[in-house]
Amino acid sequence: MLRTRVLTALVLVSVFGAILFGAPGPAWTVFAAVIAALSAWEWTGLIRVTGPGRIVFASLLGVLVLVIAPSGQVVETNWPSLILFAASAVFWLIVAPLWLKAGWQVPRRWQGLALGVLLLLPPALAMIAIRQQFGPWWLLAIMASVWMADVAAYFVGRRFGRVKLAPRISPGKSREGAYGAIVGVLLYAMIVAFASGALAPEPLAVSVLALACVVHTVVSIVGDLFESLAKRQAGVKDSGAILPGHGGVLDRIDSLLSTLPLVALAAHLPSLVA
Repeated sequence: MLRTRVLTALVLVSVFGAILFGAPGPAWTVFAAVIAALSAWEWTGLIRVTGPGRIVFASLLGVLVLVIAPSGQVVETNWPSLILFAASAVFWLIVAPLWLKAGWQVPRRWQGLALGVLLLLPPALAMIAIRQQFGPWWLLAIMASVWMADVAAYFVGRRFGRVKLAPRISPGKSREGAYGAIVGVLLYAMIVAFASGALAPEPLAVSVLALACVVHTVVSIVGDLFESLAKRQAGVKDSGAILPGHGGVLDRIDSLLSTLPLVALAAHLPSLVA
């Protein structure tokens, strides 16, 4: 099992790295559309959509990415993307935490499909927007911050975890692990920001970055928990089986669903209010 996980991870890293740094804009847009379509296919399984509806929905998500994606224009002028980023932000910052606290049922059929559009379309568009505006290295750095949160939460939780974070949803997660994730992301972000020269060593700038890291990490945890809730209510361990040893695509990008749209929106707020 471990060997399978490692081999799959190596293949994923190699393929993703090659596409991230080597693909031209249109090819990257197609890649994001494929990720959206695969995620949509798995989502329909969680909400128990069967038959041709699964193929139609997955195809629709992929086509929507290709139609809306800002691959050939400045993202500030792409209002469909920005509106979707804003809607995603409202969901993950306000609705999803309330949903998790109340333990509401993830809707099925048409309502579940509508929710799937809100969950899956904005992050695919954010992948394109962030890479287009800031380059592949910054997109990788942002995605790596989510992976850093997962790693820090895992090890801190194993060593110091005592209080369960959401026992009804994901019994393995602890509050101590969540605190560890916040600290880990904060340290990571400070190192990246100072090393790249993107952050001036001023108290206000550091304070803003620290606050952003806390929000970013909390939202990533919310995304993880929401997917866990959907899987638990569907009675499955993994969202799919396309990645041997790792489950499905959603299992690997659950925290990115919640974080990437917020980053894309926040990155363009200054130009929107100017």
